[in-house]
Amino acid sequence: MAIDPREPGESYLSFWRERHICTLTTPRPDGTPHVVAVGATYDPENGVARVITGRHTRKAANVLAAGPEGARVALCQVDGRRWATLEGVASVRTDAASVADAEARYKVRYGRDPRPNPDRVVIEIALTRAMGRA
Repeated sequence: MAIDPREPGESYLSFWRERHICTLTTPRPDGTPHVVAVGATYDPENGVARVITGRHTRKAANVLAAGPEGARVALCQVDGRRWATLEGVASVRTDAASVADAEARYKVRYGRDPRPNPDRVVIEIALTRAMGRA
C-alpha cells in the first residue's frame, strides 16, 4: 500500500514511534544488496529518516561509494503482520549538529542514549516513497 512519506497517517507514524529494530538495505559497489540491522528514526515533517553509525562501517562506505548523488536505499521494520518500508536517497552527514540531532532522535525512539562513538556519522535518507501495513 503506497503512503505519502510526508503525511503517512497516524497508524503508520505510530508504528514508527514504537521501539523496533529495522533493516537498512544499501547497494554495494557491485550492485548487490547489503542488508543490516539498525536503529532508525523517521521524521515525516522533513521527509527524512536517519540511521546513526560509525564512519568506517560497510553501510556508510556503500552510501559514500554511490557518489554525490547519493545511494538508493530501503529502511524496513516488521512486527508480526505489521510492516513499514521507507525508500529514498541516502547521504552521509558528518557535521556535529547533524550527529547530535540524530542521537537525540534515537534517544527519544529507543529510550536510551546511543553508545558513545567518536567516529559516529549519520546516514540521512531523503524519502521518496513509503509503503506498509501498520
